Amino acid sequence: MAVLAMKRISIYALKSNRKKILELLQRRGAVEIDSPKEADDVFSKTDTASARLTFEKNAQQAVNAVSILDGVSPPEKGLPKMLLGRTPVTLEQYEKTAEAAPVHAKTASRILALDKRISDETAEILRLESQLDALTPWLSLDISMRTLGTGSTNVFIGSFPEELTEADLKNKLASSLPEADGIELEIISSQSQQTCVFLVCHSKFGMQVESLLRSMGFTYPAAPSKRPPAERAEELRQRIAKAKENSARAEAEIAELKDSREALLYTADYYAMRADKYRVLGELWQSPHTFVVTGYVPEPDSLALQRELEERYQAFVELETPETDEDVPVKLKNNRFSAPVEPVVEGYSLPAKHEVDPSSVMAIFYYVLFGMMLSDAAYGFLIFLICGVVLLKFRNIEESLRKSLTMFMYCGISTMFWGVMFGSYFGDAIPVIARTFFNTEITIPALWFTPLDNPMKLLLFSFLLGIVHLFTGLGVQFYQLVKRRKFADALYDVVFWYFLVGGLIIFLLSTDMFHNMMSLSFQFPSIVGTIAAVFAGVGAVGIIATSGRESRSPVKRLLKGLYGLYNVSGYLSDILSYSRLLALGLATGVIATVFNQMGSMLGGGVVGAVFFTLVFIIGHAMNLAINLLGAYVHTNRLQYVEFFGKFYEGGGRKFEPFAAKTKYFKVTEEK
Repeated sequence: MAVLAMKRISIYALKSNRKKILELLQRRGAVEIDSPKEADDVFSKTDTASARLTFEKNAQQAVNAVSILDGVSPPEKGLPKMLLGRTPVTLEQYEKTAEAAPVHAKTASRILALDKRISDETAEILRLESQLDALTPWLSLDISMRTLGTGSTNVFIGSFPEELTEADLKNKLASSLPEADGIELEIISSQSQQTCVFLVCHSKFGMQVESLLRSMGFTYPAAPSKRPPAERAEELRQRIAKAKENSARAEAEIAELKDSREALLYTADYYAMRADKYRVLGELWQSPHTFVVTGYVPEPDSLALQRELEERYQAFVELETPETDEDVPVKLKNNRFSAPVEPVVEGYSLPAKHEVDPSSVMAIFYYVLFGMMLSDAAYGFLIFLICGVVLLKFRNIEESLRKSLTMFMYCGISTMFWGVMFGSYFGDAIPVIARTFFNTEITIPALWFTPLDNPMKLLLFSFLLGIVHLFTGLGVQFYQLVKRRKFADALYDVVFWYFLVGGLIIFLLSTDMFHNMMSLSFQFPSIVGTIAAVFAGVGAVGIIATSGRESRSPVKRLLKGLYGLYNVSGYLSDILSYSRLLALGLATGVIATVFNQMGSMLGGGVVGAVFFTLVFIIGHAMNLAINLLGAYVHTNRLQYVEFFGKFYEGGGRKFEPFAAKTKYFKVTEEK
């Protein structure tokens, strides 16, 4: 278990090498830049906000351009991107991308412009089609819809909101305006909710006719055509065809640029890196000829980085051990067995100052507890096989995903082990299949015992494992206190609890009542129980005497000591929490057995085999998914609450280096 030691690094260099040094630091990803808030009067900061926003805009335009390309010319569907990981490129390829970035930025702008043209033409097509739809009822009208009449006549071109006949309209006009003669009426078109009409009358009756028409719901066209509707409709059709042609031409041009997709993604990452570089550049203190970079670097990387900067750029690099009160970032370093559980530790919190990295100790218990909760050899083999194949086949996956898959692979191995110990292979699938389809009895006996036949034994073993887990947590706390030379605290906060809890457990194991209640196969001699009780008493007295040691008042110290002793009930609840190992282990086996029995209900034969196969696949897939999630959640819970509660507070700040935070590719080079 290792928290990497950090060094405070200060880099002093000529301003002419600023760009190269920052790019080197960004590619190395080894320094967390932490510029001081104040500096000498000779130093100042540069406002890089404008340039940074420009780079961010260019990066976003490239991403948007790729989205447009994918919409017009979808890429071939392949494996999920998270399995493929970012595309590795050499430093030489990266430099070529940097040189071509302005050209690709213009390509992105062109694609965006073409897409805007398509959007504009599409909107125009919709607008013109709406006008054409509005003209359709008037196509038989052979004059302009804006015609108002002549010197002696008034013309009314409009519609009623219902279906009317020519006779209906003439009768209405004749009955309402008997004195008005010479009215000519023509129905242009008639539908269930609209009747379009053309009406002409003498100008002396114009106002009366208009008033009557409006009382009947008459309205003028919203956008009357200046030319006859048929001519206007033909013009609209030509404009629609032209807009579709322009849109198709733009789509074709975008499709021709589909080969630039990868270059645009590289360009997006390049500009994102430059934006990040200019963000850092704006935080640096600079003089007219020099600049300063300060921050933290992991100690194992510090000397190599110092040597490289001094040799390549003649920089002056100063390495110092951070002060005890500095907010030093935390970076974990573990072996292949422990590193996979680092994301679990980070999910809780990174170690605080003076705390050890719990990954190594936690990994052992994590894999064991997870395997016990799932405890089926076949399920474990499937988990191990899937994770192993993915790790072998896709070597470029991201580190966080690699760690998670490796963790589950180890959990699969543990699950196989406990499945063999408990004799579970898809539950009782082997004897059920043998009995149902082959009329024989085939069983693979448990290497240790079958939990369904002896659940009390599994419960006691779960409690024993829980006690070991908790005591290990106390042991880590003892190590941390001794390492900080707090020997008295190690005695008060750890040893006394070992005496009390351990003594009580051994004392219980020596009593007849507990022996009979739990049906134990062994019992400690009474003399051992007596000695254990003495140790428990010493631990209790020590806890009462020291739990309130920070208080000066004897009364407060006594009360806090009694309250500290009351926390022994917390150990009881913690130990009982490990009964979830029994619960989840039995749940996996029982549910698997139920699905096996369901599948065998139709007996042997072809129909029975098909039915059994369907039930087997669906049922065990569901059982594996549900209990896999349950094992993951409850294993984390035992680590976070019971185990970490004995020694771990967390609160450390994660090491966030200035690095190439790219999304689509990663630069690979010899360091």
